Amino acid sequence: MITAEGWLETSNSVPSPNFDDRPDLSDISLLVIHNISLPPGQFGTGCVEQFFCNQLDHSAHPFFEEIEGVRVSSHFFIDRIGTVTQFVPTVARAWHAGLSCFEGRAACNDFSIGIELEGTDEQPYTDEQYISLLKLTDALMTRHPQITPVRITGHSDIAPGRKTDPGPCFDWKRFRAGVKRQG
Repeated sequence: MITAEGWLETSNSVPSPNFDDRPDLSDISLLVIHNISLPPGQFGTGCVEQFFCNQLDHSAHPFFEEIEGVRVSSHFFIDRIGTVTQFVPTVARAWHAGLSCFEGRAACNDFSIGIELEGTDEQPYTDEQYISLLKLTDALMTRHPQITPVRITGHSDIAPGRKTDPGPCFDWKRFRAGVKRQG
């Protein structure tokens, strides 16, 4: 269940400073699925959480120097064992989509919720991640009913040519078959 304040009751909460107000609270109508791993291809490091909270030690890995100064966040992060961590309440605008467009409408952060799956484009996601993602999606669709199955997309779909996630290893057929609500 997601509270009126936009927090999932069953998640770990790690508030990120990287968010701001939505221009229209009544317009939460898109779910965007991403992937991330830090360092790239490494899992369970805790670095994603540090990155979303501006606490990443940029000297700890050469790739981290490339992302120094970048301020991003996602509403949710699902690790490889299916643990859900929330960084930004759903009623606030997380900084996950960047330059983006959905059905002719730009600035997807204004009206979307972002979920990051711990992973890469090249590796399959875990069963535990799909289970958690489906439960979270159901909770989001219940709390924000303008999010329907046709309004769930990948980062690559709203930022083509710039982003590739969640990648070809994300099983859209499996995920969509598990989405309980019909649009």
